[in-house]
Amino acid sequence: MAKTVDTIWEIDDTLWALIAPILVAFWPPKRTGRPPACWRKCLNGIIYQMRTGCQWNKLPPEFGDDSTVHRWFQRWAEGGVLERIWALLIKHCDELRGVDWKWQAADGSLGKARFGGPMSARIRRTGPKTARRPISWSRPTAAR
Repeated sequence: MAKTVDTIWEIDDTLWALIAPILVAFWPPKRTGRPPACWRKCLNGIIYQMRTGCQWNKLPPEFGDDSTVHRWFQRWAEGGVLERIWALLIKHCDELRGVDWKWQAADGSLGKARFGGPMSARIRRTGPKTARRPISWSRPTAAR
């Protein structure tokens, strides 16, 4: 029987030992300057945001500054780091036989267009107006 793998909400020590070298290879430590943010907290914040779908600025404070977490997400996404972490997780789960590859699903969501969307996307009228405008005169009929 296959061992079940728990859903990842936060990176545990065993998994962090596998992921940390990927992050260090992407962003090696420097001798001078400010040290980078805690990558483990940032990665946990990214996982939280992806799992819950919350806005970046609504991340709980336990993950650190929301703009820092988002900035590291953007760097890692552009640098291909997240793909390498994903490949590592797939390999790790395959060794545990925790993924049933026969059935997979994807989910998406749609949001409303704020302020009515772009002006070029407005729907044009297909015919003339049929309702008459109500007449509202400020002067009496005899004065017109």
